[in-house]
Amino acid sequence: MATAPPQQTQLNNRFNATNAHSPSRSAGGRNMADGEGQTRQTGQRSQGVSSARSETTNGNNSRPVNDQDVISEDPNWKSKLKLPPKDNRIRTSDVTKTKGNEFEDYCLSRNLLMGIFEKGWEQPSPIQEESIPVALAGRDIMARAKNGTGKTGAFLIPVIERVSPEKDEIQALILVPTRELALQTSHICKQIAKHTGHSVMVTTGGTSLRDDIMRLDKTVQILVSTPGRALDLISKDIARMDKCGMLVLDEADKLLSQDFKGLLDDLIQLLPQDRQVMLFSATFPICVKSFKQRYLNKPHEINLMEELTLKGITQYYAFVEEKQKVRCLNTLFSKLQINQSIIFCNSTQRVELLARTITKLGYGCFYIHSRMGQEHRNRVFHDFRNGACRNLVCTDLFTRGIDIQAVNVVINFDFPRNAETYLHRIGRSGRFGHLGIAINLVTYDDRFNLYNIEKELKTEIKPFPSKAYVDKKLYVAEYQMVSGDGDGEEDEAAGEAET
Repeated sequence: MATAPPQQTQLNNRFNATNAHSPSRSAGGRNMADGEGQTRQTGQRSQGVSSARSETTNGNNSRPVNDQDVISEDPNWKSKLKLPPKDNRIRTSDVTKTKGNEFEDYCLSRNLLMGIFEKGWEQPSPIQEESIPVALAGRDIMARAKNGTGKTGAFLIPVIERVSPEKDEIQALILVPTRELALQTSHICKQIAKHTGHSVMVTTGGTSLRDDIMRLDKTVQILVSTPGRALDLISKDIARMDKCGMLVLDEADKLLSQDFKGLLDDLIQLLPQDRQVMLFSATFPICVKSFKQRYLNKPHEINLMEELTLKGITQYYAFVEEKQKVRCLNTLFSKLQINQSIIFCNSTQRVELLARTITKLGYGCFYIHSRMGQEHRNRVFHDFRNGACRNLVCTDLFTRGIDIQAVNVVINFDFPRNAETYLHRIGRSGRFGHLGIAINLVTYDDRFNLYNIEKELKTEIKPFPSKAYVDKKLYVAEYQMVSGDGDGEEDEAAGEAET
């Protein structure tokens, strides 16, 4: 399937003393794994089975053929790949209800297939089955699918396949609404393109424009960016987009919201008229219709949202007074078997206050919000994703597209005000068809929001069990293992009643 299996081993007690203010002790001064810059990988992409090369050239540098070049030409190449451990947790029909296609069915290059399989993606998910062949044909796409079902792979695979690694020009622009999502998307892109020779660059606001100028002076073929920084680079003619034939909007509903009003219009005017536009999101507001009429050419529309919430997420609420929330949270920490949790607050001030309180209770905790410096944000995101801390307190900055497989519990310390925010928050758990739980601390003032969200999403939010016991099969990895490939229909597991 289309997501690498996570590290699900429980974090040990040494993380409990982690400082709530910053993960700097574990992060030190090291560079981000996914980086802020571009990865330049040499070699040419093989089409089918071609003759072995004695050397490849990238700019003025040449190197002999390495082991991966040889593997890509080997008829038994698949058996020689360095695959990650197989994930045998049960998965829901959100990702298993496919047509039975394989990645090889799309006539992808051998080197791209190598990256896909080494990422741990075994078969395309439903959204990938629907999107990849259409995108490869060059058509515009409007695709709607649930959080955590493989939308990133649905556009990255055709982008990498259609972009030529031999041309020294930006051929694809991928726009995302947050800096953290930009880092994550570029990291995944580099992983699956590691054998193809493509040069991928990520740039966001809050980073050095001078560094971007220096990196763009070298070869860049795929640019991942937030809208503001992309517009800045393009309008100043630092990033030349005259050969950019693909534009991807990930989390398109957010990009088309008031937060980015006018930015996208100005940016698109600077792109070539003959371009492919692809929109991906879990929700499409009314404003998408006007964007479609202005900028899309007879788009292929995909809607896999028969129901809005993920099947694998069991949702609970607990009625509490505001002053009881911290005590309730402490009880949850002591009763639940948390691998990693994300705790949402409605303001940056409450994020920092709660993070300090959790630390005083003796639990390891990081926090992240939009008012932090970019370097600090990068370090927190990197360290939490790598398992340096068990709990992360954040604002809605972290609701968009962030994929951390080890997160099995989401807690709404402050209940969200609308269904869209709620949907994106709880979607941080139960990624790619796996199981997780979402717990909502609801006050008297939240009661109408709870009712309206449950009604709008047509979902069930259950009362939290009185004895604070939740069946571990609903959210703990080691209780979800199945024999075989783990692709069976297991939706009923997410709906089990607690004993």
